[in-house]
Amino acid sequence: MPAPRGFPPALKRLGQHFLADTRVLERIANSLQLTGTETVIEIGAGRGALTDLLARRAARVVALEVDRALVPILRARYKDQPHVEIVERDILETGLGELAQGEFALVGNVPYYITTPILFQALERPRPTRAVYLVQREVAERAAAAPGSKIYGALSVNVQAVARVEVLFGVPARAFRPPPKVESAVIRITPRADPVVGEADEVAFRAMVQEIFGLRRKQMRRVVRTIARLDAETADAYLATAAVDPDARPETLSPEEFARVYATLKGRD
Repeated sequence: MPAPRGFPPALKRLGQHFLADTRVLERIANSLQLTGTETVIEIGAGRGALTDLLARRAARVVALEVDRALVPILRARYKDQPHVEIVERDILETGLGELAQGEFALVGNVPYYITTPILFQALERPRPTRAVYLVQREVAERAAAAPGSKIYGALSVNVQAVARVEVLFGVPARAFRPPPKVESAVIRITPRADPVVGEADEVAFRAMVQEIFGLRRKQMRRVVRTIARLDAETADAYLATAAVDPDARPETLSPEEFARVYATLKGRD
């Protein structure tokens, strides 16, 4: 399908699939629960379909776009709306807090090939007050998965350790131009008031969770022995302190249990 008049074609190398369904766009904007006083950062303004809605609802919109062909079109489109700023920048090379200069909400139709890095970047401080993403359905389900489910993993733990995840609704491929080969979903991520680890430990905790899930088929006794280079008796003692069953496997542990394992192992240093 050709691009709308005045727009360049979608670029496969940038993972561009532009959301064209107005009902879905409205639902995404509504999911941000804006009051008209917020700063909103948009990941990937694209052809401006969601930006238009945000411009009517937010006090300030900072729309990121990496496609150099789209940036001048967007700037011309919003030149008479000074509260809308079009920034030509890669999201993964951007400090969101620096852009926002205060509290902000975050929204975007996230390129599927860099979804996980974007989710983790947005969980760094300062975090958005809430974030709404259009992502591949599989990623949405993994982020919200419960302990013990087949798709529960490092992404689930690391997101849920610091935020609440809601899968809001599904989006069919036909809602996009061009349509992707996968189904999509919209999720809302809201920071927890009680994250399971403190700010100073977030990076190390995330790395530990990734390392543990590299051994997800092993029991926690073996996992702790491997990552901490301990004998079985000592590993059992640490797990007892953390109130974690040494026979349990990583995919059954809650984020809180991972945090206790982290704190116990950190305490041995």
